[in-house]
Amino acid sequence: MATVVLVGTLDTKGAEYAWLRERLREYGSDVLLVDVGTLPPPAQAPTADVPAEAVARAAGHDLAELRTAGERGAAVAAMADGVTEVILDLHRKGRLHAVLAAGGSGGSAIAAQAMRALPIGVPKLLVSTMAGGDVAPYVGSSDITLMYSVVDISGINSVSRQVLGNAAAAASGMARRFERNHDELAGRGRKVVAATMFGVTTPAIDAARGRLTELGYEVLVFHATGAGGRAVEKLAADGLLDGVLDLTTTELADDLVGGVLSAGPERLTAAGRAGIPQVVAPGALDMVNFGPEPTVPARFADRNLLVHNPTVTLMRTTAQEMAALGASLGHKLAAARGPAELFWPLRGVSAVDIDGGPFEDAAADAAGLAALRTTVRGSGVRLHEMDVHINDAAFAVAMANRLDELITSRELKPAP
Repeated sequence: MATVVLVGTLDTKGAEYAWLRERLREYGSDVLLVDVGTLPPPAQAPTADVPAEAVARAAGHDLAELRTAGERGAAVAAMADGVTEVILDLHRKGRLHAVLAAGGSGGSAIAAQAMRALPIGVPKLLVSTMAGGDVAPYVGSSDITLMYSVVDISGINSVSRQVLGNAAAAASGMARRFERNHDELAGRGRKVVAATMFGVTTPAIDAARGRLTELGYEVLVFHATGAGGRAVEKLAADGLLDGVLDLTTTELADDLVGGVLSAGPERLTAAGRAGIPQVVAPGALDMVNFGPEPTVPARFADRNLLVHNPTVTLMRTTAQEMAALGASLGHKLAAARGPAELFWPLRGVSAVDIDGGPFEDAAADAAGLAALRTTVRGSGVRLHEMDVHINDAAFAVAMANRLDELITSRELKPAP
């Protein structure tokens, strides 16, 4: 029987969780109830399968001491850490097929942290009073499903009965499907490769994807808009990728200079930490992204700006910035625990960085390459310099072929 793990604050929402548990059982699911409340639950609260004291201990805390301290923020953080450990342990043991939670800001924050720690593909459903606003802090780069509670999670009434009932039915259905189709959901029928693209590198990715598909790979393409890069990092950290063709690393430029499409400082690190083969290129490092032209910060008024469309303005990176980006690429790949190689196109790194193009700047590109050469010297990172443009099919196919070779040679190595 598929198991739905219910994560809730039984000190304030015991009746609602008792109701949810009964609905899940009616829908054919086994249920594990985890209490993340920071206060003693009332006598009529349902008995938790994992009590709050055990959740706190999982994070190295004593719940009684947390209650005595009276610092709600610290207690909520401790319970979030604890339930994350509990949830991951249940997942490792095969005792979790979906997670369901319902709450306000505190309960949502606790449950969402645990949900984000689970691999992509494991069903996660959060009914929250906060789902009508900015949900980015709750979802992050995970695949959490958010459902707006409409009314507060405070009693079972004509509205909450419908919303929570739908949530229980959805979680139960997702859990059954996950249990029965785990291999399919994990995408392991074929080897899986992530590839990164931007509008200005689309021809390259199309060619690379075509070649990798010929070689038998499933290719997941991600738009390098910040969220896309974070999703690649999440999949790599979860162990769901066999390789990464990181052709478009433009998010590093936004992180360095202050554009709107940064994926954060951890971009281009997860595959390396996991030892996953990766082949990387400086795709669209010639640009930093902003919104409509009036939103470009005043300090950049004299820079080379290009209105890409009414909602996107691009700014050309300088030689100094390209040097910093080249060094960053080198340092991140040099730290990788698995095979990592870099391909550099000598005739431009994007569709607008081309002979006669608005972002043509040979000196800036050369500064990035020079810094990269210096950084990777002696590191074991192999640098391929090709006298073509990044959108030349030969460049993309060379990257795809090399990634295939790295993945294949890694598999052929005898186990230590």
